[in-house]
Amino acid sequence: MTAPSSRPSSRPRIGLSSVSVYPESTAHAFGYAADLGYESVEVMVGVDGISQQVSAVHSLAEHHQVPVSAVHAPCLLFTQRVWGTEPWGKLERSAAMARAVGAEVVVVHPPFRWQREYARDFVNGIAALENSSGIAFAVENMYPWRATSRRGMQMYQPGWDPSTEPYANTTIDLSHAAIARSDPIEMARRLGPRLRHVHLTDGTDSAKDEHLVPGRGRIGAAGFLEHLADVGFDGEVVLEINTRRCADRAEREADLRESLEFARAHLEAAAEHSTEQSR
Repeated sequence: MTAPSSRPSSRPRIGLSSVSVYPESTAHAFGYAADLGYESVEVMVGVDGISQQVSAVHSLAEHHQVPVSAVHAPCLLFTQRVWGTEPWGKLERSAAMARAVGAEVVVVHPPFRWQREYARDFVNGIAALENSSGIAFAVENMYPWRATSRRGMQMYQPGWDPSTEPYANTTIDLSHAAIARSDPIEMARRLGPRLRHVHLTDGTDSAKDEHLVPGRGRIGAAGFLEHLADVGFDGEVVLEINTRRCADRAEREADLRESLEFARAHLEAAAEHSTEQSR
């Protein structure tokens, strides 16, 4: 096992999303994180039964000595029935898991437009949950859905761009920004200190949610990390990539290692440059 590297105080913690190892399990994600030197794990609550069990997640974090940085609520299309079908109940359970495993953040997507009742008071409801739970609900940027046409369908309410709403805490996902053709640095500037969490990945101009290894797309992942370092971002940077097409464990491990090295290189180089300029 590779011991986690000593994290420079000048850069944010770099974590691994458990969805990055799918179709392997949450247990495997903790193993990869420990072996490769990731500093935390974000648990995607999904169809993997381990991800739904607080005791199992807590045991994995303890066994591998890798903390949980965030819990991703089960709000994707394929997790609509995980932890029931009532959206607010899912968020309450996500907050309970976060508290139990020592995470400070729950990542949540805005409602689908057909979830009308849930969407109607989403902004105020998120604020109320933060106040009652003590957990930050970092609302993630999404994107218009595109098929063959260049125009996108607005599938999220109140909208896909969290910078247009008064959320206290938000997440920027670079693959989602690529689909939306949205400049993530400009979004980060609009959000300012409300940016709490980052899903580091990459994308092209495809209508698909690619979640590429950072540096393999065209969204400008390196420049985005350098911006975070320049402004002193102190939230969490979590690698959320798609490794489903990897032929074997060795190829998946190589992608995870490359992603971690990319994050370290660009965050640390930019932080060192900022330090030198301030002298």
